[in-house]
Parts: sequence; structure tokens; C-alpha cells
Amino acid sequence: MEYQELIEEIIAELDEKADPERLEWAQKNYATAMILKGVTVPNIRPIVKDLNMKFKHAEAQAVVAFTKRLNETRILEAQQIAFEVLDKHKAARKSLTLEDLLEFGTGIDNWVSVDYFAGMLAGPAWREGQISDEVIEAWAQSENLWWRRAAVVCTVALNQKARGGEGDPERTLKICRLVVDDQEDMVAKSLSWALRELAKREVAPVVEFIEQNAAILPKRVVREVRRKIETGRKYN
Repeated sequence: MEYQELIEEIIAELDEKADPERLEWAQKNYATAMILKGVTVPNIRPIVKDLNMKFKHAEAQAVVAFTKRLNETRILEAQQIAFEVLDKHKAARKSLTLEDLLEFGTGIDNWVSVDYFAGMLAGPAWREGQISDEVIEAWAQSENLWWRRAAVVCTVALNQKARGGEGDPERTLKICRLVVDDQEDMVAKSLSWALRELAKREVAPVVEFIEQNAAILPKRVVREVRRKIETGRKYN
């Protein structure tokens, strides 16, 4: 099947599953220049499952090429599908180069795209040595807040057991230090997430980091991380 035909089928299915209420919610919660269809994650998953079956025995290069084409539609839900397909196709994910990742990350302008990109593609690629520490450090110092958030979310892949992380306080905290006083809310939220995820693996380095930087960290980060460590919950 030609990629364009398959992509047109996917877009048609997204149109069928579009929900006006979901669209309104999405527009309020993650404003983006991308096209929003208003399709829920549960309604996206069957499309992903079907594509996983189609590409189960495909070469990595073919999967990467297809997902790039799908991502180029600039439809947010199509991007989600592309990233999930790559995540599930181990050979394709492990074949990604820095150039591939930069292409997939072009135009990321909302927290959903960033978290899918960093959590499923860039973070695992960093963990597996496909991209260097210097790349993530450069993203953390970018003028673009979404790339700074991406850098911090990438650390989750180092520590989240469910995503294959085994724990890496050194690299995690190195990135966290680069955004320690970043007051952009989207970056602060990612920093809180990164520290809470690391604390599940090793509490002591996180406690020390919070104590050393409490005066300059965004207050929400200090509050949420301390609460998670003390109660096991993010919120009361």
C-alpha cells in the first residue's frame, strides 16, 4: 500500500472519530499551530494497533519514512499516531539519528507534542546512546521553551521503569540544573515531573537537589516534589 493512500485513510478515520467537545477541550488545554481534530487517545489507539500489525515485519527504514510522512500532515493526532508507531517498532526507534529526531521535532509548540516526542523518541534515543548528552544540554539551554521542556522530559526515559529506564541521577540532575531557575510554567512542570520520577529510583539526590536550590526553584516544583517524597502523592 502506498503511504499516501494509507495516510488518507488515517485522516479519514480521524475525521470520523472527531468529537467537538474534545476539540474544544484540546484548543483550551494545548493551543497549537497544528491542526486539531478532537480525537481522544482511546480512539487513537485502535489506529495505532492496526498500523503496528501492518508494519510488524517492515524494515526500520520503511517505518521511519512512513511516520515522517504522517508527521508532515501537521495534524496533532496524526503526529501522536506516528510517534506511537515508532515507539512500538523497536528496530525503527533504535535506528533514529539526530537528524531524524530534529525532523520529527520541527515545529513542536505544545506540551502534548513535546511529551510524546521526548518520552517516546528523543528520551529513549538519548538513553540508548543514539544522541549525545551535549544535544540534550543544548536543548535545555534553547531560547525556545518547548525545546527546554523536551530536554527535561527526556530525563524521564532514564528513570521510568515502565519505559525501560534503570535510573540515572547524574544525567538527570545535570539537565535539571540547566533549568533550575526557569520560570516558564511548562518548563517548571516538566522539572517537577523529572524530579518526581527520579525520586522513585533514588530519593537522596532529589532531596539534596531541592534543598540546595529551594531559593531559586519555581515554588510549584519544591511543593510538588516534597509532597511526592513525603506522601507518595503529587497533590493533597
